[in-house]
Amino acid sequence: MISNNLFFYSTKILAELGRDILYFPVWWYAFGLLELIDKLIIFIKNREKGLALSVWVKNIFRPMYGQTDWQGKLISFGFRVFEIIVRGIIMLWWIIIAIIIIIAWIALPIFVVYEIIFQIHG
Repeated sequence: MISNNLFFYSTKILAELGRDILYFPVWWYAFGLLELIDKLIIFIKNREKGLALSVWVKNIFRPMYGQTDWQGKLISFGFRVFEIIVRGIIMLWWIIIAIIIIIAWIALPIFVVYEIIFQIHG
């Protein structure tokens, strides 16, 4: 009886393991990639919210501190352009990091398989 259970559960475990190994590339390149992209989009939206880049762009022509004279408007415009450029560079940095993460996600299994084959063939 014990050997029958051992045989039954061993074959069941090996079948599930084989199914999981065959299903892994499908999950990695389909569902896993879409989930990663969704999380990175949320990450980028949170970075943009933290930098308030859209707020700076929306208010670029509004004078700061209620100064309506031409000097105040000019200084406010110059300062906001500088802030938009700096915050835009930071936002671009985060977008580049997100793209690198997506490329690494796509390339990682290929690299691992290549390294395994390289190690086997020495």
